[in-house]
Formats: sequence, C-alpha cells, structure tokens
Amino acid sequence: MPAPSTNKLPARVLAVSNQKGGVGKTTTAINLGTALAAIGKRVLIVDMDPQGNASTGLGVPRETRRVTIYDVVVDQRSVDDAAVQTTVPGLWIVPADADMSGVEIELSQADRRSYRLRDALRAHDHGPTAYDYVLIDCPPSLNLLTLNAMAAADAVLVPLQCEFFALEGLSQLMRTIDMVKQSLNPALEIQGLVLTMYDRRSALSGQVANDVRAHFGDKVYDSVIPRNVRVAEAPSFGKPALIYDLKCAGSQAYLRLAKEVVKRERQRLKLAA
Repeated sequence: MPAPSTNKLPARVLAVSNQKGGVGKTTTAINLGTALAAIGKRVLIVDMDPQGNASTGLGVPRETRRVTIYDVVVDQRSVDDAAVQTTVPGLWIVPADADMSGVEIELSQADRRSYRLRDALRAHDHGPTAYDYVLIDCPPSLNLLTLNAMAAADAVLVPLQCEFFALEGLSQLMRTIDMVKQSLNPALEIQGLVLTMYDRRSALSGQVANDVRAHFGDKVYDSVIPRNVRVAEAPSFGKPALIYDLKCAGSQAYLRLAKEVVKRERQRLKLAA
C-alpha cells in the first residue's frame, strides 16, 4: 500500500488504448508510468488486459498476484488491497491475470457493470492514499474491460504505430470514444496521440507521422518513440526500459513524453481555473 500523499487533487486517469494490437500500448503504459514516477509523480498502472503483460513487464510474478484487477472489478475489492509496489519508487500496479477473460460473462447481469473500475477509483480518491496519475493499460479489443477503462478515464492516450494500417485502426478507436462519450462518459477526451516504433530510415514511418499530424494537429505529441532494441528487450527482464537502460533512445523518448503529458495537464488546469 502506498504511503499517505499530500496530493489534494483527484488522480488524473488516462486510458492507454488502441483497438489495434502490437502498437506499443503496454510498453507505453509501463515506460510512461516509470518516466512520470522518475520526475516525481505518484503513479498507479491498472493492468486491464487478461494477458497481464504490464504486470509481467514490471516484474510482478504470476504466483504473487493474490489480489488483482479481477477482484476489484468483480468482487469490489479496494484499489489499495490490489495495488502492488513495483521496484520503481513512486510506481504501483494493480496486476491482472487470466481470470479477467471471464469478466464479460460474470458481470453480464451486474449493476453498474460498465462503471466498476470508475467506482473503485473514485472510492480510492477519498481514501488515505492518492496518486497523481492512473494509467489504464487496455486490452486490444472493444469489450467490457475496455468500456470500464474508458468510463473510468478522464482522457485517452493513444499509442499509434508508424505503419500502413495505423490510421485504419485509429478510425475504429475514434468511433469507440464517440460511443463511450454518448453513452457512458460525456467528459471523455483525447489527451494525445503518441507515435511509436518510428524508424527514421523508413519513408513509410515519415509519411504516417506526417499524415497523423496533418489530421490531428496538436493532439499529436511532439515526442516520438523510436523503434528500439533495448525497449523491446526490457520486458523479458521484468523491468521498464528506463530501468533496463536509461540512456537508450527509447527511454529518453519516454522521459520527454512524460514531461509533455505533465505540461499538457498544467495547461488544462490553467485554462479551467
């Protein structure tokens, strides 16, 4: 359980989501969370994917996942009960396991089935501990888990791989976000799109990046995550890339992204004041 925090504001909840697989979604959740912690933020990652890759990538063995996001969503256990301290100071994770794959059936007749995660996070905001950011690692599909994540989120952070089908997958995600805004969470917005797996030697990467920036403008982060071997290796050691190799290009890119995310949030608060 995290130590008491002096943070007075509710955590800013960001759903890291893209319905297309293989875009660097879990990698982004892990390394952005680590980078935010490295610059002094208190961060909780919620692993909503039954594969549990974010949990594995942060060094939480399956046999130690005694209380998981399944227990929070299905049995209404508290976030504090499930949160596990990682080896990164200031970073916690609510782990997942294969039990999550049965949530759709188990909650088919449940009250507030799409709001279970939101209710748990809001109850936590009134508890003795607090986070600055909650990052939800969504599964690469539109199901009840994704709907719970988006119903709980203030905004969506979209990892977008610089490859041919990127914009096609993005159009599906935009339709999902619009649907969630209409039916579950009218305040949901897009925090930003982050270009991942960028290969500066590839004309295609450059073309995709230009197309995305032309279409979405300043919603696209300036920070670009390069295709990087060290980032790809890190999960097999149960470490974020920033711990595995801080100096590699991928780690440095995630640090820049974290600063950009915080800057956008400060601007949002300033405009809302």
